[in-house]
Amino acid sequence: MVSPGQRSILPSAFVALAVFAATTFGTPAASRAAETASTGGQEPTSFLGVVGKSLAGDVYDPARWHELSLGTFFTEGWNEAWASGPNGEGGAPRQGWLNAYDGVFYRLFLFTFNWAHQDSNDGYVAGLTAYAPLNRRFQLRFDIPFFVSEPGGGQRETGFGDFQVTPRFLLSETVNFSQSLDLTFRTPTGSQRTGNDIGAFSPVYNFWWNAVGGLVVRGGIGGFVPFTDRAGNAFLGNLAVGYYFTPHDLIPIGDLVWYVATNLNQLTDSEIAGTQVPNTTTLTFTPGFRTHLGANFYLLGGVEVPVTHPKPFDYQVLAALMKVW
Repeated sequence: MVSPGQRSILPSAFVALAVFAATTFGTPAASRAAETASTGGQEPTSFLGVVGKSLAGDVYDPARWHELSLGTFFTEGWNEAWASGPNGEGGAPRQGWLNAYDGVFYRLFLFTFNWAHQDSNDGYVAGLTAYAPLNRRFQLRFDIPFFVSEPGGGQRETGFGDFQVTPRFLLSETVNFSQSLDLTFRTPTGSQRTGNDIGAFSPVYNFWWNAVGGLVVRGGIGGFVPFTDRAGNAFLGNLAVGYYFTPHDLIPIGDLVWYVATNLNQLTDSEIAGTQVPNTTTLTFTPGFRTHLGANFYLLGGVEVPVTHPKPFDYQVLAALMKVW
């Protein structure tokens, strides 16, 4: 769950559409009864019905979930409403962390805030991220950095950042392991003066694994392919390890997890905008936490520290308030 500043209010619109679709469209009862066995016990329905149930239905009933394999990627799960997976056998929930790749699907939105400190040239980013599942195999993620403030040209520049939309595909899912493919499209809606106005495509493979007990390992690899010569191609890598210490209902420290995320950005171009550049490697570590505050609200935080030179910042404070619906 990498925050918008690094990597609308849409949930209400999604819910309205979902309620309309779920109550308007459907599949004849005879067809539903004949097909239920092929969908892991779930009752199939029309495309809009599946979308409606995914966005507004009871997706947290464990009886509605079943495993999906990579071998049935093209044939299974597309006509089923999304169902949230159970905790792993070790008890770890399927949750997202700041500065860590996802590997699993969610239905939630969160407000994020990043403060990057570098001498007197601090930068600030605030944004909204929303995850909207449409079926068991596909969901959309939206990242809207609505406030970006960076020093530049002797004065501070403030504006809107680059909007991103990410189609996400669930490759496979078992009780203890899940993997997905994310295809992020970054649009140049921000300003060059704040380091934005960059169109790009970023494919990322990511996974989630409840290794043992409350221990979770997640991460992945990917790339950054810009559509402009003002930015360079890059290889991306992420690995995060965390441990859950408390049960879900121990509010306000329910599902308390402490973790460390490692992010690698390796520039692969030798020239950007006609200027020769070194193949810069940026490696950062982010110790962070997540906790359940109650009523499906969560607080997330972390501090990202670069350990390679040149440093993009001295350190970066990350925070988010999240709502699961």
